[in-house]
Amino acid sequence: MAAELVEAMNMVKSFRVSDLQTLLASMGRSKSGLKQDLVGRALRLVQTEYSPELLKNVRQLYESRFPKTSGWLAARRPESVPVNYSSLSSSPTATSQGADYLNGISKPITTPAAEVKLVPLPFYQTLETLLLPTELIAQNSEKLQDSQCIFELTPSQADQIRNASELRPGIRSIQVVLRICYTDSIGVQEDQYPPNIAVKVNQSYCHVPGYYPSNKPGVEPRRPCRPINITPWLHLSNVTNRVTITWGNFGKRYSVAVYLVRVFTAADLFSQLKLCSVESAERCRELQDKLRFDPESEIATTGLRVSLICPLVKMRLGVPCRVLTCAHLQCFDAVFFLQMNEKKPTWTCPVCDKPAPFELLTIDGLLSEILKETSEDIEEIEYLTDGSWRPIRDEKERDSTSLTAKSGSSSVGMPGVTGAPAVAPGGGAVVDLTLDSSSEEEGGGVGGDSEDTEDSADSPAPKRGRYNYDKDLVTAY
Repeated sequence: MAAELVEAMNMVKSFRVSDLQTLLASMGRSKSGLKQDLVGRALRLVQTEYSPELLKNVRQLYESRFPKTSGWLAARRPESVPVNYSSLSSSPTATSQGADYLNGISKPITTPAAEVKLVPLPFYQTLETLLLPTELIAQNSEKLQDSQCIFELTPSQADQIRNASELRPGIRSIQVVLRICYTDSIGVQEDQYPPNIAVKVNQSYCHVPGYYPSNKPGVEPRRPCRPINITPWLHLSNVTNRVTITWGNFGKRYSVAVYLVRVFTAADLFSQLKLCSVESAERCRELQDKLRFDPESEIATTGLRVSLICPLVKMRLGVPCRVLTCAHLQCFDAVFFLQMNEKKPTWTCPVCDKPAPFELLTIDGLLSEILKETSEDIEEIEYLTDGSWRPIRDEKERDSTSLTAKSGSSSVGMPGVTGAPAVAPGGGAVVDLTLDSSSEEEGGGVGGDSEDTEDSADSPAPKRGRYNYDKDLVTAY
């Protein structure tokens, strides 16, 4: 579902103005505005009202513009990945042909193969396809099956691997990876391991990612399904490489593919993000106005408050980042977000838990400027209707100063009034007749405190929250 959602969003981002207007009109939405407004409205529509009808409309519009491309193809598909994939038929006649492949080209088969497409991954750039997505075929009725495939590396491919830089000791930036997914021709497929998986490369077992431990009682550990690096066990020559996959045959169909890829780090993706996906301060202000006055938005206020604390690590934001399709201004730290997805890829917005694919991330230029202009102790700011902003700490300091001033004035009093009654030479109390009744009530009256003053002195001061929110303000996240 998440993969198909990303595909639909990528298609929408490639639409022309006329395509966007047609899509919005077909779903009963306004089609007026600039192209960037139409794109944002269409992306929100796809994310919030994803349905087969909407998917059909998006596909038809995309196919009308790119008629030579297959119907459900990623708009940002790596160019090195062929459009037409092949897989083995599950018919008995094709079973005997399921173990012999060379350089990803299967033997001719009589039945048409299902078209399987794997979702592009941000940390992997496909350079070449060594084995097209090919279905794992059960050889018998046993639950545990072994399937084999073979391929050779060209001298150029072997040199790329040898000369690649090391990301860390023993791990190169150019790798040969094995990817496994469900055999399904609808949409793009995410990596999915079959049960009881084991991978042997040239008679040596290679490492397959294990399970994440679960801290919640009753929740089973989850296994991260990602590309399997088989590079260390390959022959970097013209010698044939043989890969044996052991898998559990429990009714579901799986396909396997082998790619030569370039592996990116979180730092590499951050560099790409800074280079290509920084939203200007003016554009961020326009977004604030849209969120404030858009009738479809729940936010309709005179001010918007945004925290400067990252919801991921509870620290001050370094590089504020958010997702283009999210309906909030709250940001998270781009560096920490990419590092966390490098270790445990989820690509989920930490603010609203909606999909946050890398291609939809953007750096908030306005909040970046605000972070530079504010001191480290500022934890929250407020966007005002005129496009300006103010730190919330200033408001708290004004309240504190006002309370201090009031406390001091009550002890010093007005001119002619002291903290205790003045004593005349004759021993009697001197009363200032310039005080009116209201002053007497505030100052405690003549000859002592009133009952109201005693009650207020004994009762504790009202508690104040961390921030003194105005009635016409709401938090933007």
